[in-house]
Amino acid sequence: MVTTGVLGGRWRATVTPWGGIEPWGDGRGGDAPALDWHVAADDRWHSPEREAAVRQTRVEGTAVVETRLRIPNGDAVQRVYSVPDRGGLTIIEIENASPLAIAVAFTHPALLSVRPPTAPIDGIDVPVGSVAFPVGHHATLTVALPHAGAAPGTLPPVLPPVAGVVRGWLATVERASRLLLPDPLLAEQVVAQRCELALGGPALPDDDPIGFLLGVGQLVRMGEQADPWMPDVAQAVEVAAKGADHDWDLVAALDAADIVFAAAGDRRARGDLASLRSRVRLHHQPPDRAPQEPSRMLAWTERRLATPASDGAALLPLGFPAGWEGNNFEVYGVPTGGDTTVSYAVRWHGARPAVLWEQSGMPVALSSPRLAPDWATSEVKGEALWPEPVGLLASPPAEGESFS
Repeated sequence: MVTTGVLGGRWRATVTPWGGIEPWGDGRGGDAPALDWHVAADDRWHSPEREAAVRQTRVEGTAVVETRLRIPNGDAVQRVYSVPDRGGLTIIEIENASPLAIAVAFTHPALLSVRPPTAPIDGIDVPVGSVAFPVGHHATLTVALPHAGAAPGTLPPVLPPVAGVVRGWLATVERASRLLLPDPLLAEQVVAQRCELALGGPALPDDDPIGFLLGVGQLVRMGEQADPWMPDVAQAVEVAAKGADHDWDLVAALDAADIVFAAAGDRRARGDLASLRSRVRLHHQPPDRAPQEPSRMLAWTERRLATPASDGAALLPLGFPAGWEGNNFEVYGVPTGGDTTVSYAVRWHGARPAVLWEQSGMPVALSSPRLAPDWATSEVKGEALWPEPVGLLASPPAEGESFS
């Protein structure tokens, strides 16, 4: 499921796999009723919750959700996203991607719309107070669920377009790092998990101190202020370090804490953290498969691209993931320390990878023991031609191609 809401606001809701909207019941959803939708097509009423031909995706991995319901000769396409206008609105768009007119019923009485509902609701059992709207062929209906207030009203004449909301989410999550990978599904999962983290917050420190530290590190890198998190981060570091399992995720969590301390400008906290590291035996090897827990999945992904260490950072420390050989890719802003990051691109020249890098912050010593054992640099920026990876089938360079 997907969380929707506005950063900086308290209201949150879950978008179900069929496109229903369920406000959270802890006060952050205003204790509002859930919203479901139904489509009257040429043949019958279609209820997405009970239909097999429903497909849902996040738009570019963001908190903008598109749900497609199959109807005769086309689809009814629903898009759900939230904007800050008028104290917070969740927008519901229904595009009629079919050649015949349809009607759409919503099981919620407090919707904002351009025109009052006019379509009858016959032939389907819906809750009292449901409303319905006609939608012409290849037309789009837009309504909104206000985050505050419980009365229907008029939709604002100008709202952010869905493309603008997608761009806004990408701009937010890519403050942490931007990943243009040969595996686009993995890159979208990173965006999705960061959106969920930004809206839902990190794990509770008492329940999962390591997950909490990893989550807060991501949030601070996405632009949240570090100072309010400092007391809980310091406490979580102590609890996590006392745990029985000093695995790779504890290493990543301590790195995340260092990022928070650096963002807060707390040198003493960073010094205490460095001292703690020297007393705790740590294991650095991440697992082969991505963890399910969101903050660990984010850390796992980034640490396979660059792993910080006391003496610098290793690029692609485990080598190229399966299927990446021969594919160009780029990563931006992956952490190499508490206040340092690296961006790099891999370009293939025949069977050899060429790496172009640039560091931000105080440069650290970069290396790649698995892929280029003889390569190391502390330069802020540069380029290098690494050796052919072991086991990679050589292919001749394209005509006129050279490394520069």
